[in-house]
Amino acid sequence: MPRPKLYLIDGSSFLYRAFHALPALTNLVGEPTGALFGVGNMIRKLLADEQPSHIGCVFDASGPTFREEIYADYKANRPSMPNELRAQIDPLLELVELLGLPLLRVPGVEADDVIGTLARQAERAGMDVVLVTGDKDLTQLVNTHVAWWNTMSNERLDGDGVERKFGVRPDRIIDFLSLTGDSIDNVPGVDKCGPKTAAKWLAQYGDLDNVIAHASEVSGKIGENLRAALPLLPMARELVTIRTDCELPLGPQDLAPKTPERDRLIAFYQRYEFRQALRELSGESAPVRSGPAPAGIVETADPPAPAENLSGPGEYTLVLDEATLEALRTELAAAELIAFDTETTSLDPLRAELVGLSFAVRPKQAWYVPVAHSYPGAPQQLAWEQVREVLGPVLSAAQPRKLAQHGKYDLHVLARHGLTLGGYGEDSMLQSYVLDATAGNHNMDALAKLYLRHQTIKYEEVAGKGAKQISFADVGLDEALNYAAEDADVTLRLHHTLRPRLAAVPELERIYRDLEMPLVPVLQRMEATGILVDARHLGRLSQEMGQQMLTLVQKAHEVAGRHFNLDSPKQLKELLYDELGLKAKSKTPSGQPSTNEDALEEIANEHPLPRIILDYRTLAKLKSTYSDKLPEQINPRTGRIHTSYHQAVAATGRLSSSDPNLQNIPIRSEQGRRIRQAFIAPPGWQLLSADYSQIELRIMAHLSGDEGMLDAFRRGLDIHRATAAEVAGKSPDDVTGDERRAAKAVNFGLIYGMGAVGLANNLGISRKEAQGYIDRYFARYPGIRRYMEQTRATAREQGFVETLFGRRLYLREIHSPRWGLRAGAERAAINAPMQGTAADIIKRAMLSLDPWLQDRGEEIRMLLQVHDELVFEVREDLVGHYRAGIVERMSAAAELAVPLLVEAGHGPNWDAAH
Repeated sequence: MPRPKLYLIDGSSFLYRAFHALPALTNLVGEPTGALFGVGNMIRKLLADEQPSHIGCVFDASGPTFREEIYADYKANRPSMPNELRAQIDPLLELVELLGLPLLRVPGVEADDVIGTLARQAERAGMDVVLVTGDKDLTQLVNTHVAWWNTMSNERLDGDGVERKFGVRPDRIIDFLSLTGDSIDNVPGVDKCGPKTAAKWLAQYGDLDNVIAHASEVSGKIGENLRAALPLLPMARELVTIRTDCELPLGPQDLAPKTPERDRLIAFYQRYEFRQALRELSGESAPVRSGPAPAGIVETADPPAPAENLSGPGEYTLVLDEATLEALRTELAAAELIAFDTETTSLDPLRAELVGLSFAVRPKQAWYVPVAHSYPGAPQQLAWEQVREVLGPVLSAAQPRKLAQHGKYDLHVLARHGLTLGGYGEDSMLQSYVLDATAGNHNMDALAKLYLRHQTIKYEEVAGKGAKQISFADVGLDEALNYAAEDADVTLRLHHTLRPRLAAVPELERIYRDLEMPLVPVLQRMEATGILVDARHLGRLSQEMGQQMLTLVQKAHEVAGRHFNLDSPKQLKELLYDELGLKAKSKTPSGQPSTNEDALEEIANEHPLPRIILDYRTLAKLKSTYSDKLPEQINPRTGRIHTSYHQAVAATGRLSSSDPNLQNIPIRSEQGRRIRQAFIAPPGWQLLSADYSQIELRIMAHLSGDEGMLDAFRRGLDIHRATAAEVAGKSPDDVTGDERRAAKAVNFGLIYGMGAVGLANNLGISRKEAQGYIDRYFARYPGIRRYMEQTRATAREQGFVETLFGRRLYLREIHSPRWGLRAGAERAAINAPMQGTAADIIKRAMLSLDPWLQDRGEEIRMLLQVHDELVFEVREDLVGHYRAGIVERMSAAAELAVPLLVEAGHGPNWDAAH
């Protein structure tokens, strides 16, 4: 007979989470309802899905608890409860009782202690327990009969899950929390001791008492911090320990739900405008949807109400005089969050001139401040200097926080116009990107249509198209007002829609808050700094490439036996497949033989002509993209090239760049090296390049836990030679060059889902030989096969995979009936955690380096990020000093089961440094 199950809802935890996650909703009479709405929906969904026989909802009681008696500063850092939240407590308690849930609030102890006591009592009574909470502290209660469930993210943890998440078993969570401390509750811990360090110490020494006993053995600054914290650790342990012996008015057997009070519920829902709940109660629609949301969609609340509130036109104000400007300043200064946008004369932020600014602090209301509309008959506008003087103190301050859509552009524009924006903490483009990188375009127009059902005004509607398009400075103020103010307004509406969805998934919230948002100003500074290029060198290179291309054209004509246009796909198809009789291995979507690069590579061993064409195309692309184009992209004001970095493009989290794109310069070809030689250091300086070595393979070793690969990396072996030796069953010293090359192809190929056919083509061997090699590989590295199989299974089960730090890649084709699409999704499932983790690691490295470098601009500057490489400009006499610091910080950007190896070099140009 199954054991009865008791659900214990941590009402206090969800109340705060819902308040900070959901928009600041109100009903028609102005009563705040956001937190009430979020928690109420969570409880209703739980009741509908689980139909519990036993359930209780626990809230903190007012007044002090025993923990304040232990430590007077306990929770001293917490700000006082906002009035908007306080006003929702009594209605929420009323709702819980109307829904028929037993309610507990016990003075002198916290909700956690009540939950802990009930959980242990229920165990002894032969019941299973589900802790419905988002509070990690409660994981200390998890055991065979007690599970932890965060319904906001649908994360469920048993004992093994707790260990996977925190690195320690539930019976060591108390020790773990004692070491890390808790800034929210002001529980002292060991300074700079994060979760990984705490877990490492507990794995090494067993428990907190033994960590304390062996504190003298811990080296470095963290060891000093540990020894400094020793007097406080016993108290910290007492503070984080959940009591399980409280005197309670109700026991587990008393926690049976009652029949909801229907008439009072209807009146409640009508007052607080719970539309979906009202429809359910009246039977007009289906209950709240159960089961997981579709891939990419995070359910946080009943969506119709916010959608209705956030769609439709807004009311906008034009700011043309000092009185209106002062009224705007007052509104901005009193706000908690300011959405803003700039209107300019160019898409290049380092050349754009400011035309106007728009602001919004509440949905459907916005202001536009024009400063440089210059068309004939344009009304008098406030000077930018005056606007900056009035609004500057608010905009440069850390509070209120600022919000934008792709705000890096606006940071550039404002900085060039004498204003450093402060408190930039939210970006609706990055919110959408982190939520689901594969959802499509993350520009404002697309997001407004998707999330708000709102059709925005397009730029072409106010400025025209093509050759007739005018500068925004020439757009009339009436049209400019509606267009510009809408930008700020819609950005704020998107924030109110997207931020709750993000907050509902803690892992994604951390990626957004701790990685993507802090990276914006780092990238902005790198872009503004730019890099020097040698235009003369590029001119000579263009001439050389032009001559080489001409030679290849002549050679192609000789091999073909006639003249033809190497740039014509039609002529190539006729020549290769009709005249020469080569067999096409790839076709275009229309079914015609393909002449793209992949198709030519497939037939390159069958005739010399495809290779000549490939070499010609490589030169043509490098010449047109780099040697011809780079001199044109030198900024006349700075004398440098300023690439633009894009965070919201690559699904795996990789940065991409444009104008120029520096990601696609070949590293190993002679022409690629010649192009890199054009990127130079100024006199008295050197370029320093620091590159993660084989980072994706190291991540594969970490994620798979394969002992053979872990051992090779830990011993500092040549991983490809070591792999070849393992597969061939011989000493590494006896491995041939071909064997190492094959091992390298497999090591890297597996990351990208290469099968026997791909390996056979890569190595020029038969498919049977390639399959045999792969089979031997997996026999020697069984952990890698196991990881790949588990990853595919996980992807099929949940529809996404994650990086080591929680970034998600949704795989919409993972269940596709079309084999090709499904296979592609499975390959992405294998690759994305490694490539995405590598992307996260180098971003973490940049965030670690930036504060160290910011005040050292006269000695060193971070210039470029390309794949796994960072490029710096360093004063010649300080290269050694900064090289050591860069390598140290990059190596410490993540704690893997193998060392993170960083290789660094320097020289007068990028090629010499790399």
